[in-house]
Amino acid sequence: MSEIESSRIAARLDRLPPSRTVWTIIILISLGGVFEFYDLFFTGYVAPGMIKSGLFSAQSLGFFASLDSIKVAGFGTFVFSTFAGLWAGVVLLGHLPDRYGRRPVFTWSLIWYVLCTAIMAFQQTGELLNVWRFVAGVGFAVQLVTIDTYISELIPSAERGRAFAINQFITFCVVPVVALLAWLLVPIAPLGLDGWRWVVLIGSVGAGAVWLLIRRIPESPRWLAQKGRFDEADAIVSMIERKVRVETGLELPPPRQELTEESGRGGFWEIFSAPYARRTVMLSVFNMAQVIGFYGFAAWVPSLLIARGITLTHSLEYSFIIAIANPIGPLLGTLFADRVERKRQIMLGLTIMGVAMLAFSQASSPTLLIVLGVLFTLAANVMSYAYHNYQAELYPTRIRARAIGFVYSWSRIAAAFAGLAIGYLLGAGGVPAVAVFIAIAMVIGIVVIGVFGPATKGISLERINH
Repeated sequence: MSEIESSRIAARLDRLPPSRTVWTIIILISLGGVFEFYDLFFTGYVAPGMIKSGLFSAQSLGFFASLDSIKVAGFGTFVFSTFAGLWAGVVLLGHLPDRYGRRPVFTWSLIWYVLCTAIMAFQQTGELLNVWRFVAGVGFAVQLVTIDTYISELIPSAERGRAFAINQFITFCVVPVVALLAWLLVPIAPLGLDGWRWVVLIGSVGAGAVWLLIRRIPESPRWLAQKGRFDEADAIVSMIERKVRVETGLELPPPRQELTEESGRGGFWEIFSAPYARRTVMLSVFNMAQVIGFYGFAAWVPSLLIARGITLTHSLEYSFIIAIANPIGPLLGTLFADRVERKRQIMLGLTIMGVAMLAFSQASSPTLLIVLGVLFTLAANVMSYAYHNYQAELYPTRIRARAIGFVYSWSRIAAAFAGLAIGYLLGAGGVPAVAVFIAIAMVIGIVVIGVFGPATKGISLERINH
């Protein structure tokens, strides 16, 4: 009986027409994710200012200076701490949305970010800076996992691709903002406080303001139904249906009964059972590969430009110009997100990223460097919204968040070590060595998605996971 009730809730959600009501919820959820992107992208933009502050000298780094034994220390330790914290967070906390609900984890992880990041901004040694960077990542890591889960469960199946494209358009809009702030603030010290600290604090204050907006987002009806809380699930869906009827002036079409999804708490080991084991391995390998390109460029773009002979001030200026392209990729994706199979969008994005990075490594003209940086960024962000959608589709409601957390955790730990690797490669072989490293990772991502990834376009979550 519980599976039937859950199926009815899902069918009622999937039959909803495009509406302002549903899209308002998606936009509010997306605003909650804005500051994870702010957080991740300021890493690269504030790097020159942090280095200039002397935070990454051996004495300031304390025990982090031991990484020098593998020829990597300095700013690479900050990148490592960022992604090591994010990895630990999704591993340790990734199950919480499946256990306690999407909404409470979504809201409280934002509070964690606000507090820990504000504390980090006032640290005076590289050692404590890295420690608080790690702690902030642990608490905030589960945010993006919850957002992907939330959106996939609320939006009708025919609009999932567009929903993820709009979600990432909104979140990526913050990237030009952080790039502009870094360009304006990092070279100076307003009120005697290093400019990079202002960039960090602005993000913390902004996240606090967003928290006030998202407190009224409803819980996922699919999750409530899976937990046997049918009255609550029915109340939320009925509220949405009532608003959609008023908005459209039309009666809703009858729900089409879908395949039922097994109810229950679910467990971690289910992600390694058929048919999910193959998907789990595929997405774990893919996440390790894609993040090398995505953050290998985004987190290091000012440093990569400096290595191509651009001055510090101009590298921040050019980084800002490249950053403007970030929201444009997902915005373009709204034109084809639900028309082209998800895995094909991912593969095409990876292909363009690899080619553009190889060309970037050989370019010397500032104009050409900017053009190639923009092309890489557009492709990376099309790939990003498509794969966030894709991995959320491949698991049932009872284990969706913990499964996403597990496969996504591999991108976090890979990014941590990729940050060290790119720092080493940049010093040893320059931008060409970094480009080859990224291109090889893109090929691996293309192969695993192309060979092992199932089709999902326009198919209900229940049917994909039956």
